[in-house]
Amino acid sequence: MAKNKQPINEVKWVNRDKLKPNNYNPNFVAPPELKLLKISILEDGWTQPIVITPNYEIIDGFHRWTVSDDKKLRELTDGKVPVVITKPRDKKSQQMATIRHNRARGTHAVLNMSDIVSEMVKDGTSMDEIGKRLQMEKEEVIRLANRNGIPKTDIVDTEWSESWIPE
Repeated sequence: MAKNKQPINEVKWVNRDKLKPNNYNPNFVAPPELKLLKISILEDGWTQPIVITPNYEIIDGFHRWTVSDDKKLRELTDGKVPVVITKPRDKKSQQMATIRHNRARGTHAVLNMSDIVSEMVKDGTSMDEIGKRLQMEKEEVIRLANRNGIPKTDIVDTEWSESWIPE
C-alpha cells in the first residue's frame, strides 16, 4: 500500500450528469474509436475511472464520459460512472494534468494544445516549467507557443538565430 493517500484508492460512482467537460481538452477521438470505447466498456466493464476536480470538471476521461451517455451504458451502471477526484493547485496545473494524461496514452490535437501552451506562456509560465512538467523539449514548447502569430512570439527568454528574429 502506498505511504500516502492516492486518488485511485478512493474511486467513487457518480451520476454522469453531474460531470462537466473542461473547455480546453486537446484530445480528439474519431467516431470509430468512440464506438470501440463503448464496446470495450460494455464487454469489459469500467476499467479506468474518469479524473475530475472537486467541482466535477473532467480532467481526464472526456471520451469515456461522452460514451457513458449511451442508453446501454447508462443501464449498465444506472447512469453512474467511476471517478477519482484530484485537487489541482490552479488552472495551469489542471490543464497540464489533462495534457499529461493524453500524451501518456498517445496522440493529441496539436492545435488545441498549442492554444493551451500559448496561454500558459502569456500568463507567465516559463518554458522550463512547461517543458519539465509536460516532458517536452524546449523546441517543442517554442513551436507550440508560436503557432498563432508567427513571427510574433510570446516567448522572450530564448536565443534566436540571426536569420530569424521575432517581432
